[in-house]
Amino acid sequence: MSQIISFSADKSFSEGLESLIEKSGYHNRSKFLRDAALHFAEMQQRGELAKMKDEDVVEGHIVIYYQHGIEHKLMEIRHSNNLEVSSYSHSCLNHSHTCVDVLHAIGTAIHYRAAIEQLQNIPNVDKVSFISAPMRDSGCC
Repeated sequence: MSQIISFSADKSFSEGLESLIEKSGYHNRSKFLRDAALHFAEMQQRGELAKMKDEDVVEGHIVIYYQHGIEHKLMEIRHSNNLEVSSYSHSCLNHSHTCVDVLHAIGTAIHYRAAIEQLQNIPNVDKVSFISAPMRDSGCC
């Protein structure tokens, strides 16, 4: 059941909010504010991967954009015992002439940081991104 939550904001913020929502690709102000609040709360509670304690357990996705020829290096990361990879997908992006692999894994912050650093230093890797899963106390799974 939906519940209405309201808040006051100064004129400058209010005028800029619609532009920010549009630039972010949202068509619904409530969904934008909900997602922004959840993202902010998660950052306040857990922080960014770089600032997490080494032993903190993290679940999320590593997205790797690269050129063919490095698949064996990606396989080394997938099959290491540092991250528990539960799913993996590969796509060829014809328009941008690049490949993208997505690893869904769970592991400690230190192991995630090490895997990301390793990936960033492989020739022909164009971009590496990490997206952490939101933390909830209850839900569907």
